[in-house]
Amino acid sequence: MRETINQALKEAMKAGDKAKVSTLRLITAAIKDRDLGIRGDVPAQPIGDAEIVEVLAKMVKQRQESIAVFEANNRADLADKEKAELALIRSFLPAQLDDDAMGEAIGVAIAAVGATSPKDMGKVMAKLKAEYAGRMDFARASQMVKGRLG
Repeated sequence: MRETINQALKEAMKAGDKAKVSTLRLITAAIKDRDLGIRGDVPAQPIGDAEIVEVLAKMVKQRQESIAVFEANNRADLADKEKAELALIRSFLPAQLDDDAMGEAIGVAIAAVGATSPKDMGKVMAKLKAEYAGRMDFARASQMVKGRLG
């Protein structure tokens, strides 16, 4: 995944697409920051694809929050910029599960951890986050789990 992002950065630089270059540099900086944060002072391997997906998912969430704030404050120009960044970041993430697939995954997770009440929601969400990082909207999943357990 790292190579795909770096290749996209090179292509955007050659094409002279300043907005895309800026966003891709933000992505690579976030990944490098995570590389350094994980290993600290001990030399280690760079983060893998699963961790890169987590970084990208965090960036998606940040952009979504920014868009909501900008739209609430009538700043369409800034919201449009964030939407463009969001679209580019999402293009590197695996496809998101639809509601039917999410419901099926939640059912499997509930059965796997033996959840029977809302007290078990944390276990179910931990299982889902471990298996579906970057492919599931966990805010929506949380509502669905809560509906099934409580």
